[in-house]
Amino acid sequence: MTTRRPDDRVASALRFATELVAWVATPWALAGRSSLLAALSVLALIGLPTLFSTPGDKANVIIAVPGWVTILLVLLQLVAAVVFSWLAWPFWAAAAVTLLAAATLVTERRRWRWLGACGHRGIRYRRVA
Repeated sequence: MTTRRPDDRVASALRFATELVAWVATPWALAGRSSLLAALSVLALIGLPTLFSTPGDKANVIIAVPGWVTILLVLLQLVAAVVFSWLAWPFWAAAAVTLLAAATLVTERRRWRWLGACGHRGIRYRRVA
């Protein structure tokens, strides 16, 4: 039996906001050390999730990966947003980013359960309770 991707509009909005923060905070924090490292961080944070995705999770899949890879890519974004916001920005901003990332973690649970049930190669879906 196939299971559809859960409706996650709130989770998607929070996830996207956290990704934006990661895309800004990471190069901001790294620019003082290396402009090249800052640029590479943006390429990694935007490029990896663009290239690698789980079928059914995105409309256009360039390189199909199992759900756990997509989960790890989201965790990479969340960790980057939190860590680099604390390194680059004042306390109040970093604290707000930390709360945003925590809210994202909570709202992502349904999607992550679904992603965890996604197979690979011919992607099969199992019902998630």
